[in-house]
Amino acid sequence: MPSWRGRGINPTWVLSPRAPSAPEHALQPSREEPERPAEATVVERAIYRDGRKLENPHTIREAIRRLTDEKVHDTRTMAWIGMAHPNARQIQEMAHTFDLHPLAVEDAIVAHQRPKIERYGNTLFVVLRAAAYDDATETVNFGEIHLFVGPDFVVTVRHSDQPELRPVRQRLEADPDLLALGPEAVLYGVLDHIVDGYAPVVAGLENDIDEIETQVFESDPQVSRRIYELSREVMELQRATRPVKVIIDSLTHGFEKYGTAEELQNNLRDVADHAESVVERVDGFRQALTDILTLNATLVAQTQNEEMKRMAELAHVQGEQVKKASSWAAILFTPTVIAGIYGMNFERMPELAWRYGYGFALLLMFTVSTTMYIVFRRKNWL
Repeated sequence: MPSWRGRGINPTWVLSPRAPSAPEHALQPSREEPERPAEATVVERAIYRDGRKLENPHTIREAIRRLTDEKVHDTRTMAWIGMAHPNARQIQEMAHTFDLHPLAVEDAIVAHQRPKIERYGNTLFVVLRAAAYDDATETVNFGEIHLFVGPDFVVTVRHSDQPELRPVRQRLEADPDLLALGPEAVLYGVLDHIVDGYAPVVAGLENDIDEIETQVFESDPQVSRRIYELSREVMELQRATRPVKVIIDSLTHGFEKYGTAEELQNNLRDVADHAESVVERVDGFRQALTDILTLNATLVAQTQNEEMKRMAELAHVQGEQVKKASSWAAILFTPTVIAGIYGMNFERMPELAWRYGYGFALLLMFTVSTTMYIVFRRKNWL
């Protein structure tokens, strides 16, 4: 945690021009975008003394001047500046005013940073990822926020609509004793707000997993795709939640060194417990989805085996029917041939004038048919 003493505002700081665009998505202003000052992205600015709001300065520089004036009187005063969707130039302008470290500013300009905490002198740079569950689409939306926590200021930079920090500001302003603890209290409030926001997400994902289990046993053909999509969301939530515990642990290790108030220590430990609970549940979701995917593959294989078995049984029945039909066709074929030959009525045919020819033909038909019937019967074709 940063110390409250010994920091002076340096308005002459210049951002190093060496920083190239990082490979991630950089917040570069569009060519068609009009040049707007950093003030255009400031959604809230306020000066607090002993936990109570003094005023809302019109500009960031005015807030800096007020902080400098208050420091002369040795009062516990801080500024809280909130920015939303700033571009690179606007972040650089803000960084110039607050004398922020170039590396931290570079990370703030580049979106999609991993959650982390870094210290640059007396200033902490914290990246957090919020999550919100959309009931309509049954999906999880993620947001990102960067915090610069100095000895007497906090600057929050949001690159997305979430998380909304107004509830945090209202809560802290309603508790002047907590807010009087300074920028550390604001950091705690933001951490607590984001971790609390994970609870509805966890509940929504838990409900989705219950629905997927039902779909699996109902052999829904779309369930595999839904398992995959939900697994991606759970992995993304793991990337957002796991580092929070690391961030709080880093703050905990600095309690004694930076003289963190006991109330804030207790509050941060409480947030750490909530974060640990969320991480454990999300890890459980990952394992549950893996088990469900395995179960679904087993049920699909079982269904396919049963279908193949049914088709094999059907083919066997059809084969038996074909054998019976073929056997009777063969039995009836011989009498038909004999009757056809002797029914041609040619004048010069052997045995046409034979006295016993008719009886012999009938006997021959009966004998051959009977013999074939016995043979097919022994072969279980009939």
